[in-house]
Amino acid sequence: MKKVVTFGEIMLRLAPQGFLRFSQASSFDVVYGGGESNVAVSLANYGVPVDFITRLPENDLGKCAMMEMRKRGVGVDSIAWGGERLGIYFLETGSVARGSKVVYDRAHSAMSQIEPGMIDWKEVFKGAGWFHWTGITPAISQSAADACLEAVKVADEMGLTISTDLNYRAKLWKYCDHAKREEIMTELTSHCDIVLGNEEDAEMHFGIKPEGITVQTEGHNVKAEAFLSVCQQMMSKFPKAKKVITTLRGSISASHNTWAGVLYDGSKMYETRQYQITDIVDRVGGGDSFMGGLIYSLMKYEGDDQTALDFAVAASCLKHTIKGDANLVTVSEVEKLMGGDASGRVAR
Repeated sequence: MKKVVTFGEIMLRLAPQGFLRFSQASSFDVVYGGGESNVAVSLANYGVPVDFITRLPENDLGKCAMMEMRKRGVGVDSIAWGGERLGIYFLETGSVARGSKVVYDRAHSAMSQIEPGMIDWKEVFKGAGWFHWTGITPAISQSAADACLEAVKVADEMGLTISTDLNYRAKLWKYCDHAKREEIMTELTSHCDIVLGNEEDAEMHFGIKPEGITVQTEGHNVKAEAFLSVCQQMMSKFPKAKKVITTLRGSISASHNTWAGVLYDGSKMYETRQYQITDIVDRVGGGDSFMGGLIYSLMKYEGDDQTALDFAVAASCLKHTIKGDANLVTVSEVEKLMGGDASGRVAR
């Protein structure tokens, strides 16, 4: 497989142990992660050559973040160094009826101050076949949005497959109004071949709504057919897109979710089985693990969208059993679950 390149911010994650609330914490567990770095780690686990591009402060914490990527087999040689600080986010893990909570401390981070021209994209994309970005990067700052657009344009010119996870984050889009946000995301997404996003992403970024469903009120009874209109509207708005995909998460509680996915190729809607994910260990990075699985499977099972989608959903289902941001499963483990073995038996 050709090299994949991902671009975004990696942060320091600080979380109270177990299910403690922030007010109960006397210490925090340390993890490094972020949307695009999580995708890169998944791909490296599957044996795909992958480079992660970001900007890190040249201090101990920046170097720790870089080393975390390197030890997972992710290429880090094209990281830009500079700026003053690494972004941080605090995670309070929910349970049962109490949802998880995130507090960001990432203002003025090194990545938020990245600018066009800091990365030699033509050099980065040599030998690459795929470029992935998410809606988190342009949400950080105007300069990060400009750098992301620079990357997308070069990737498009060089003929790479371009994918995005739209990832709307209400707490991040602070530097511009809704009209400007839609303009930024529309220009970026217009270059994409593969678009992943749920109903909230489509509505908040582009004003596209599913017909005949209110996801928040229907809870765990989410129907794939209701998203067909979203996929059709997305393809109409973005004619370069070859596939529009969404995950279907039903939230029965913070500890019990249903999980499935759909993929629309312009003429046919593919749907996976629905998994019951009970006793969730860590749902952060679930969407990233789906995207990592999807990129791998679309390359491996080219022409077989059903198998590709099944792999992505199974991979992200397994992520919910793993503490931390990144999915640390192997291809054989995903294929085992795809084959129907969810026993969790000890491998001896």
